[in-house]
Amino acid sequence: MPAVTADTLTLPRLPELPEATTAWRGVRRVVRAQRFLEGEGFQVRRPFPGVELADADPFLLLDHMGAVEYGPGEAKGAPWHPHRGFETVTYMIDGVFEHRDSTGGGGVITNGGTQWMTAGSGVLHSELPSQELVARGGLFHGVQLWVNLPKAAKWTPPRYQDIKPENTRLLSSDDGGALVRVIAGDVAGHQGPGMTRTPITYLHATLTAGARLTLPWPEDFTAMVYVLSGRGTVGADRRPLEEGRLATFGDGAALTMRAGTTWDVLVLGGLPLREPVARYGPFVMNTRAEILQAVEDFQAGRLGVTHVPHVTAADEELS
Repeated sequence: MPAVTADTLTLPRLPELPEATTAWRGVRRVVRAQRFLEGEGFQVRRPFPGVELADADPFLLLDHMGAVEYGPGEAKGAPWHPHRGFETVTYMIDGVFEHRDSTGGGGVITNGGTQWMTAGSGVLHSELPSQELVARGGLFHGVQLWVNLPKAAKWTPPRYQDIKPENTRLLSSDDGGALVRVIAGDVAGHQGPGMTRTPITYLHATLTAGARLTLPWPEDFTAMVYVLSGRGTVGADRRPLEEGRLATFGDGAALTMRAGTTWDVLVLGGLPLREPVARYGPFVMNTRAEILQAVEDFQAGRLGVTHVPHVTAADEELS
């Protein structure tokens, strides 16, 4: 897959964790992603919401888009829509997505790039496949993660981060059998490029068949593993986990997983907010009154306007 690749023998290696004395996290549950239609009608697989909020906190939603081979005219996206109270993190593995928002943020995301939009006090944005992808068709594969904002940050001004593929932090497992791409957070002292308002760790790992990946993990963070492709096992008891499945973990200081085939997984977790959650479509606040205010503000045009010119792949090449 075109997501960032590298020779693992040339990368910094994660520390080898002692088998007998490490407090490995056990698997709490395994869930299968459900299928939904979003935007103009593109299909996503969604493992949560669905698990208990305490297992996913501080995350709100994970949508796995594809992998799908579009024919000419088939690619679809999500035209202008509002958000308030959280962050959207879109990670593209294959294909091209073009983002624009009502604050002027925007860019082209492809092949291992990430667009990180802090909606905060409110923003309008659109996410569309490139015109070339719509016209010619092609492979499309990506993930969108919603990260909740704490009450104190829900009214922060909107912000857009364009994380280029070459800025992703690359690591190797201790045995060299896994490539780890750190998008955000800290992994054994190695920091990802994403600037977060909620403490999280978010990474994409590719394991060769038979390889093992062990990760030190903050004891006060939640922890989840979602399979993008392939199959393997997670936890010290080797619970099977295949494409479209998500595992949540209990307490401990480290994660362990082993690939049965070439295996692509997302590993994510964060410091739980443990705050009330009120949600309605694209708005996530703490109270119902705040949701009603968000709807009213959107209807009154107070979340922005949609006249910002679209940024295209051609524009990116010229910049």
